[in-house]
Amino acid sequence: MQTELLETFLEIARYGSVTRAAESLFLTQPSVSGRLRALEALLGEQLVIRSTRGVRLTDAGRELLPHAAQVVQAVRDGETALRDLRAVRSGTLLIGAAPAVSTYYLPGVLKQFTTAYPGVAISVRTDHSEEILGMLLADQVQIGLVRSLEHPEVEVQPCYEDELVLVVHPSHPFFERAAVSLAEVALAGLVLFDRTSSYYELTRGLFRGSGLDPMTVMELDNIEAAKKMVEEGLGVALLPRVAVAREIALDTLAAVSIVDAPTVRRAIVAIHRRGAGPGGPARAFLHLLRDQSWRSSQSATLGQRSLLAARPTTIPT
Repeated sequence: MQTELLETFLEIARYGSVTRAAESLFLTQPSVSGRLRALEALLGEQLVIRSTRGVRLTDAGRELLPHAAQVVQAVRDGETALRDLRAVRSGTLLIGAAPAVSTYYLPGVLKQFTTAYPGVAISVRTDHSEEILGMLLADQVQIGLVRSLEHPEVEVQPCYEDELVLVVHPSHPFFERAAVSLAEVALAGLVLFDRTSSYYELTRGLFRGSGLDPMTVMELDNIEAAKKMVEEGLGVALLPRVAVAREIALDTLAAVSIVDAPTVRRAIVAIHRRGAGPGGPARAFLHLLRDQSWRSSQSATLGQRSLLAARPTTIPT
């Protein structure tokens, strides 16, 4: 059955008039009448009754109406899906990401994305979360990966939760300890990074909350530099777990728990303009992020017992 026959029937039912249906479809009245007759002949049923006051549906027409609407909508949805698929195969994806997200989280996600959609051109801009929000609102990026924030023109999709962990060189005295106090950390020689980042404020706030002024041995302008200094034994640092997961696994750094400090976490989210939502590559990328988030939450739940049984590697509550 040709979809246009059902679309014509729906317009006639909507307006109760062949003339108005013809106007809405940009067709002549004889063309609309011809389509209606063709549909009635195909189904072997009279669908409408004409009168001087317009057109009304027969019992058969009323029975057909919801099914016709479903068929037409399904076809339209299919056409949209195919357009999105074609766009994904050859479109452009514009991403804005906070520095730590861009460096430590995004590469793994983009590896999966480019494997699935090798024809998509990708552009990534890195800046702090507030600047990424501005890029999104200016339509300079389609998706932002930032710390959790709110804006009336933005929709938010959770990605993952990161936390600050105390890391030390394996030769550091803290390495042999089951746990240390925050006061001890304050005297250990702290390596800080990027005064303009929220991580810096989270670190400072942790000590301020306990009335401590940590001894700082140096300040760097990025996480990677701070991490390298700790790897050389030049101090200790509170760094995002996502940034040091590889070094902890390779034993070039060790994570040490702090017994009297709250867990310092930061939610990372994907943001996009509020409304119909992005299409093409951006929509596919959001679907991938949603799948990643679900898998991460499942892994965290399944791994909780083993983490508790292992050597502490987080800042406990």
